[in-house]
Amino acid sequence: MARIVVAGAGAIGASVAYHLALRGARDVVLCDRGEVAGGSTSKAMGGVRQQFSTAAEVRLARHSIRFFEELGPPLFLQVGYVFLATTRRGLTQLERRAAAQRELGVPVERIDVPEGVLADDVLGAFACWQDGLADPPAVTRELVRRCRELGVEVREGVDAREVDRDVLVIAAGPWSGELADLPIRPLARQLLETEPLDLPERLPMVVEAESGFHFRRRGDRLVIAMPDSAPRWGTDTTVDKSVFVDRLERLAHRYPAAAGTTIANAWAGLYDMTPDAHPIIGRIAEGVYAACGFSGHGFMQSPAVGRAVAEEILDRATEYDLSPYRLDRFEAGATFPEELVL
Repeated sequence: MARIVVAGAGAIGASVAYHLALRGARDVVLCDRGEVAGGSTSKAMGGVRQQFSTAAEVRLARHSIRFFEELGPPLFLQVGYVFLATTRRGLTQLERRAAAQRELGVPVERIDVPEGVLADDVLGAFACWQDGLADPPAVTRELVRRCRELGVEVREGVDAREVDRDVLVIAAGPWSGELADLPIRPLARQLLETEPLDLPERLPMVVEAESGFHFRRRGDRLVIAMPDSAPRWGTDTTVDKSVFVDRLERLAHRYPAAAGTTIANAWAGLYDMTPDAHPIIGRIAEGVYAACGFSGHGFMQSPAVGRAVAEEILDRATEYDLSPYRLDRFEAGATFPEELVL
């Protein structure tokens, strides 16, 4: 049986290795130049949602949610994802997306604004209560634990290019372009964490549809994020403190119980962006497969992606439709950009 080397021990790489081993692969090596869950996975927000704007993304997320449900607490808290619209245009978009998502089997519903969230300027709110919040590093470490039990060799501090192999799986996130010619650009995104607050246990992820401002509970604190006004392309993950005042004002407006809090911690991580914000999944050359370019959605889609890549490598076919994610789509110009990149 061929030796399969997976480059990158984040959520995607760990899932690929796990599903390979589950399907009977006996010579799998999971490599990372750093440590398990030490790259972008360690910086992730941890939201798990099915509410995307394109059918391709919704399908990946739908197949992934089952795995998170099986994990359950404390690794996954199924508290829901709530999108708020504050303009007529935003409301129309949410209504359109909700209808499309329901057609694909996602139980999205229109709701009243959750308790504690300011509703005065909200024209409509939509939620999927199957969605929720997870701990990306802990989930990834659990996958790696299972990998080891199934015989996967895990090598930290090792470059996959230095390991003998028959098959290479590129799952190195924003660094994937170092292993193959891939249209991936790193984009720095920042997360801010408040001081301890008195928070309800079932507080969902709350997202303002128009601005992209969103926050979640993590323990007794809130983690907040929002797209930068000007994209921060590149690998510089320096924290930009100049946005703290704006983000705290937005938080106090949307969630008044947090008024007066301060930022206790902040960090930046990297998205692996493609031109259409869809990932690159599947065979890209003889003996080379890609699972990268997830544009901030990799962790939440990792269960389905891991299974799909494993099936394609071992069975030469997969039940998942990977046609929207093939590398050659960029030759003709991809025309289906994902709009909900948070």
